Amino acid sequence: MSKSDDRNSVSKLAHLIRFIRYTVVGFTTFLIDLFLIYFLTEILHINYLISVGLAFIVAVTLNYHYSRKYVFCETTRELYQGYFNFLVIAILGLILIILLMAILVEVFSINYIVARVLVACLVGIYNYLTNLLLNFKI
Repeated sequence: MSKSDDRNSVSKLAHLIRFIRYTVVGFTTFLIDLFLIYFLTEILHINYLISVGLAFIVAVTLNYHYSRKYVFCETTRELYQGYFNFLVIAILGLILIILLMAILVEVFSINYIVARVLVACLVGIYNYLTNLLLNFKI
């Protein structure tokens, strides 16, 4: 095996480990997101779309902190610039979330928690790829 093959294998492993870490961080903050949506909607009786927005802001802030610390720790981007970029990407994701949630709940009568889980799968991939490729300079 050549040195080029070794470097390629190490690079693939590094990408896999980063993706696994991102998935763990994302899943953990997503559970917080779901809890907040449920709490705000069922306990405080806030409209589910507003609850989604509020919970998303909390979850995305936690996600940025842990992603920067454990997933994209090699980043050279400044903290506040990275957070700003992360928020812009997240806001675009939030628009997708609210749009898709409204369609799934209002048009297809899917429970808002189930709809949020379904939408998270799509938007989670979008968030990972855009942060990997555009935000965190590694």
